[in-house]
Amino acid sequence: MTSSSPTPTSEAITRVVDFFEHLQPADLAQLGQFYASNARFKDPFNEVQGLAAIEGIFRHMFAALEHPRFVITGRVEQGAQCFLTWEFRFAFRSYAQGVEQTIHGATHLVLDDAQRITLHRDYWDAAEELYEKLPGLRVLMRWLKKRASQ
Repeated sequence: MTSSSPTPTSEAITRVVDFFEHLQPADLAQLGQFYASNARFKDPFNEVQGLAAIEGIFRHMFAALEHPRFVITGRVEQGAQCFLTWEFRFAFRSYAQGVEQTIHGATHLVLDDAQRITLHRDYWDAAEELYEKLPGLRVLMRWLKKRASQ
């Protein structure tokens, strides 16, 4: 039985996963260790490029939500890229305070030769995972979903 040693990319992804799972506001100063200076980030609400802009997204997350944290549930690697599945757990500051919410999603990461992220693309269904949890929008989203399925 042979065992292969981890590749530099695999080790870098392990460090990225650990960083995301333990991310706190004070850790944002370390983003440059994980992201290339011109990295691109895209999710259902943002599309930015550069460390400062990516840091701004994470700072906003910590300011807008209570106890946000990521739990990585799966990982697939191929060459210099990987696909992570995750749960994002948090509580709203202004609605249902203290009630933990969960968003399920996935992230596509591409790393450069220095093992830093050049592309971070998050995929998750904002309608199902977020809008349907908000009062007012919940009713509208259910109505829209029902109309779309007819």
